[in-house]
Amino acid sequence: MQDLKLLYNAVLAGDAKTARSITESALAEGIEPLKLVHEFMIPAMDEVGRRFECNEYFVPELLISARAMKACLELVRPLLIAQGAEPLGRVVIGTVKGDLHDIGKNLVAAMLEGGGFEVIDLGVNVAPEKFVATVKEKNAHIVAMSALLTTTMPGMKSTIEALNQAGVRSKVKVLIGGAPITQKYAEEIGADGYSDNATGAVSLAKKSMADRG
Repeated sequence: MQDLKLLYNAVLAGDAKTARSITESALAEGIEPLKLVHEFMIPAMDEVGRRFECNEYFVPELLISARAMKACLELVRPLLIAQGAEPLGRVVIGTVKGDLHDIGKNLVAAMLEGGGFEVIDLGVNVAPEKFVATVKEKNAHIVAMSALLTTTMPGMKSTIEALNQAGVRSKVKVLIGGAPITQKYAEEIGADGYSDNATGAVSLAKKSMADRG
């Protein structure tokens, strides 16, 4: 019988090879995929987030833990889909039009996935129309936008306006982040939330889903 505490430890340590191997063995033994996710993987990522907030972990540690989680999810996700298991929520994420920076966005996407969300990553230089079309197509709950340049920040406002015009703004929570972004700017453009780091973004996303009832 596989010691599943080792799965928690492997994700926490960012040991993708071990994490994947334990997941494979556990699934072969007939352990429920949801049990692996909710009792070991997500708690490990929550602890990664806590350590990041306490300055015990930094961005490299976040990235390698997220990579380990992703290695496990590649095995587990098809089984969850087959069982009809629902994610915490569906998030459409992207860097706004004109902005080609993706390190922060990639980290947030990985942490959201680690937190139990289904993430639809549109990449960089994403036009408002693309966000809108994907929200409609995927029936998304959250739109997460990133910008690293002050010159591309207005793309966030344009996207919110496009969501309004398409009649889907009330169906999604809009969360924004990036180096030049502030809480004040989020309020000015009508976003629902702002975070300056990846772990904060996951907390915001979870709160957004809770607020939906």
